[in-house]
Amino acid sequence: MKTKLLIFGITGDLSTRKLLPALRKIIQAETVGDVEIIGVSRRDVDTKELLQSSLGNTDLEKNVRIFTMDLARAEEYERLRESVDLNEDEQLLVYLSVPPQSAAQIVDFLGEAKMNTSNVKLLFEKPFGVDLLSAQEVIARTARYYQEEQIYRIDHYLAKEMAQNIVALRGGNALFNHVWNGEAIESMELVALEEITIEGRAQFYEQAGALRDVLQGHLMQLLALVLMDIPGRFDWDKLPSSRLAALEQLQPASSQKAVRAQYDSYRNEANNSGSMVETFVSVELESTDERWKNVPFTLTTGKALNKKSTEVRINFRKFHDAQSNCLILRIQPNEGVEIELFTKKPGYEREFETRKLAFNYPEDTQLPDAYEQVLVDAIRSRKSLFTSSDEVLASWRVLQPLQAAWEMDDSSLKTYAVGASVDDILFQH
Repeated sequence: MKTKLLIFGITGDLSTRKLLPALRKIIQAETVGDVEIIGVSRRDVDTKELLQSSLGNTDLEKNVRIFTMDLARAEEYERLRESVDLNEDEQLLVYLSVPPQSAAQIVDFLGEAKMNTSNVKLLFEKPFGVDLLSAQEVIARTARYYQEEQIYRIDHYLAKEMAQNIVALRGGNALFNHVWNGEAIESMELVALEEITIEGRAQFYEQAGALRDVLQGHLMQLLALVLMDIPGRFDWDKLPSSRLAALEQLQPASSQKAVRAQYDSYRNEANNSGSMVETFVSVELESTDERWKNVPFTLTTGKALNKKSTEVRINFRKFHDAQSNCLILRIQPNEGVEIELFTKKPGYEREFETRKLAFNYPEDTQLPDAYEQVLVDAIRSRKSLFTSSDEVLASWRVLQPLQAAWEMDDSSLKTYAVGASVDDILFQH
């Protein structure tokens, strides 16, 4: 089946840095058959210049064409439909690489122009709303024209190789399968830390903040992966419902078990001296699932910190203090698995030390980029790595009390220096 990929925002940062390079690899590898890319732009764009600036060459020129239109005029979408000229034996993927407000309006216009037949799929980028109410409104608005099976909500963390490996690690290794519960596990820590600041993205970050940008989507989805029941025989199609069940059992977040902070130069970068937007957030959650009763799950994310790291730390219960107890699932960088082992030091003395047993991919292993995986799965109608509307709402329900409390209390926002550690922030006086 031929695929026509309609990209709104073809000249934007996401498209030029991620989508076009991913599409080049997919097309050159002949992974998914015939693909035609139709880029939508408000202004005239030279295809060769666009590809040269994004890819360093014009390899995709025969696959790409640009359609220029006014996105705010309904009649333009009739012209777009005629240009796309979708046949019954073809499929159309509409990639909305635009701000959420623009995406909602575009979806309305597409639906009104009858570009919503069963062979059309919508690909949305996060955030999916800014709170529970707005997420409900966006989902209801989209549902006027499109069925849930036509909607692909992208959380690219789910498509990372190591995130997918969480399922394989838990379900395919009896050692971990037997101890994956609150009797053996004392706590979990999920972190997504960055050294960079907002780097010129003030307009976006002033609307999002750390909770909406990373914690509500990426970290909540990783938490669902480590808490959910593994579908029998690795049935990937059941992953969304398994993740949903785990999210629905999480208790609402409490501001008493959360910390939010802002790095000290943020307001200058954002050109907003009164900004209360958090660039760091850490929250402790618990589940009502009997397997995880009284086990704390700490989710932490922030910018302008002392290191870059995305990982899940599983802390097993100790029988005495000298024991090692940590399993680390590294999402990025250096994707892999690491276990702390208590061993005897080589030599004649009876001395002990902690060593690390690690699995890493060989240096020459070419892991597919998350956006390559996303695009291939969408073309093949595989939805296991995409977020369902119910998952979006379940995640917002958990975090809504935290958002409400912060809106009522500005004094809870801490300040930290660029390059601070997580402990510096959590334990500052």
